[in-house]
Amino acid sequence: MFATTPLRIVAVSAGLSQPSSTRLLADRLAAATRERLAAEQDRHVDVHVIELRDLAVDIANHLVSGFPSAGLREAIDAVTEADGLIAVTPVFTASYSGLFKSFFDLIDHTALTGKPVVIAATGGTARHSLVLEHALRPLFAYLRAVTVPTSVYAASEDWGSSGDEYTEGLPSRVRRAGGELASAVLGRTVSGASRALGLDDGEDAVVPFEQQLADLRLD
Repeated sequence: MFATTPLRIVAVSAGLSQPSSTRLLADRLAAATRERLAAEQDRHVDVHVIELRDLAVDIANHLVSGFPSAGLREAIDAVTEADGLIAVTPVFTASYSGLFKSFFDLIDHTALTGKPVVIAATGGTARHSLVLEHALRPLFAYLRAVTVPTSVYAASEDWGSSGDEYTEGLPSRVRRAGGELASAVLGRTVSGASRALGLDDGEDAVVPFEQQLADLRLD
């Protein structure tokens, strides 16, 4: 029997094209998170994907006027009220896109405090994968969110590749990131504290939020 309040997972996609590999990566991460959450507890899981390309004009107007449209206000509320967040951007000029940054500029710097987040990015070449560490992870650290250890970068050659004996393929990285987000959501929601996350998702000890921040490490 499902509990009355569903778990809310929100994915933010900053892809500009349609179809978009950025949206596809957001969908796969959301599906992996939903699958793990459904397997580990009996609450309903709501997944909502926000396409920033549809809000681009509203974001620009809000930046200059200070007044959000109804649709933009709804998107901001969905992000701040989510139990877990997935944030995916295409790489532009070796960083996150301007649209991605402009949207998160509109969110109060304390509104994401303690919220579990998966960061992810797409690009044409693997050479830009460090954008996750030098741009996205510091952004969400400033917003006081807790990014899970596994970040996901998808270059053009990653799609359809299962990896090899030396390198994890994209599907396994997506599953691992989704599992870590699900574990963080359950630890934060059920106990009111965050639990330590391991690569094998087998560490179930509940630890204080400050300790989790100290334990998080880069990929």
